[in-house]
Amino acid sequence: MFLSKIASRIYIVLALASQISFAQDWPQWRGPNRDGVAISFSAPKVWPEKLKTIWKVPIGIGHSSPVVAGRRVYLHSRQGENEVASCLDLDTGKVLWQDSYPTPYTMNPAATSHGKGPKSTPVVYNNKLYTFGITGILSCYDTVTGKVNWRKEFSKQFKTTSPLYGSATSPIVHNGLVIVHVGGHDSGALTAFNAETGEVKWSWTGDGPGYASPVVFESGGLNQIVTQTQKSIAGFSSASGELLWQIPFETAYVQNIVTPVVYKQTLIVSGLDKGTMAIKTTKRGDKWETEQVWANADVSMYMNSPVATGDNLFGFSHKRKGQFFCLDARTGQTLWTTTGREGDNAALIAAGQFLFLLTDNAELIVAKRDAKQFEALKKYSVADSPTWAHPVIVGNRVLIKDASTIALLSLE
Repeated sequence: MFLSKIASRIYIVLALASQISFAQDWPQWRGPNRDGVAISFSAPKVWPEKLKTIWKVPIGIGHSSPVVAGRRVYLHSRQGENEVASCLDLDTGKVLWQDSYPTPYTMNPAATSHGKGPKSTPVVYNNKLYTFGITGILSCYDTVTGKVNWRKEFSKQFKTTSPLYGSATSPIVHNGLVIVHVGGHDSGALTAFNAETGEVKWSWTGDGPGYASPVVFESGGLNQIVTQTQKSIAGFSSASGELLWQIPFETAYVQNIVTPVVYKQTLIVSGLDKGTMAIKTTKRGDKWETEQVWANADVSMYMNSPVATGDNLFGFSHKRKGQFFCLDARTGQTLWTTTGREGDNAALIAAGQFLFLLTDNAELIVAKRDAKQFEALKKYSVADSPTWAHPVIVGNRVLIKDASTIALLSLE
């Protein structure tokens, strides 16, 4: 018994050591700063002709993106009628722990091709993993052991617990609060939970959830939580949940999906057939006001969230059956677009002087981060099934989640 306790403590110490953050961490939706920018990447001297698979593991269906903390990979997926949280060793792909819970789900007929989820990307914070399922179940895990610290489901609070096509918004953690828009169509609540206990700290019930994910935006000395709700783009006090400002914003078939992008003192937003615009917020007296800085009707985003790097905005427009584009983030001027027919969707990451563009047909394009023209350097086939989840750049490697597996590929 004594030796068993010592062994258990040694395991916990070693596991905690593996949680120490390092430059390659990708702990949440779209990376360390939630902006699609990989902050540590060293390009190979020569790009390989084909990417080498280091490991590949069957993990379950879903479009939730993997996250990385320490030398561990965390993922939320579906196996049968259960949602599964998994922890894998980054270097070997070995499954270190898993937890599953029943999550029966009937898809909207319009979304059957996208599968039964989950779609939301987890977040790692303070040795805790937070997942948000397709039906709106919010869970908190100990990242070392996989123990469930707390779990919330909202069927007693709302008539439906997920929007029309299933929950897709990814939780954010800010100042010790886990913030996510719970509930369903026409009835929901942007809610902040104590990250340790799950206690509700504030809640706003003014609209149902969209599919976009919230970001933190500092304006006028105040941290705001900005997101697309079902019918609007809105900003809230991160401390109290007070609604500060709101812009009516509705897309066809109720599909507010694009995560807002913070560019200096402006927010860049878009939606299906809505063009792209930049707004700024200003407090005048006791009221917050919004002002449109620029608008570009020629570039419009559907499911892709763009990346702002330098003074440029790179993204994927749904027009012409899929176009990559670059805008001047200061003015909204179109700098270039590709000819079209690139696919239904693409996930973008900026890494150093490069862009990584993962299309839904499992093609990973490496392009120059260039404001003058689009120049693809390499195109790699990275999976045998559709890739809707974001890739994750980890040093000189990339994590790819396809329809049912996760793989680590070498970029050298």
